[in-house]
Amino acid sequence: MKIQIKSNIALSDTGFVFNPASGDSFSVNPMGVEIIKHIKAEKSASEIVALLSEQFDADAITIEKDLYDFKQLLLRHQLADKA
Repeated sequence: MKIQIKSNIALSDTGFVFNPASGDSFSVNPMGVEIIKHIKAEKSASEIVALLSEQFDADAITIEKDLYDFKQLLLRHQLADKA
């Protein structure tokens, strides 16, 4: 599933995510920060999985599942739209 982070969503390097449209704010871990950055850079799911597997020393299957779950959360909290 391909998604796009909404253009008005703010992300800090420390993991603070702010949606000015709703006023909601969220906190994400370092992997969440990287996922959002890679989605904004329009990387494919397979590219994101490969990059995160190297960066976080985790297996690709776990990263792939976590990426799918995280994308669902981004959609649910209206931080992203399906592309």
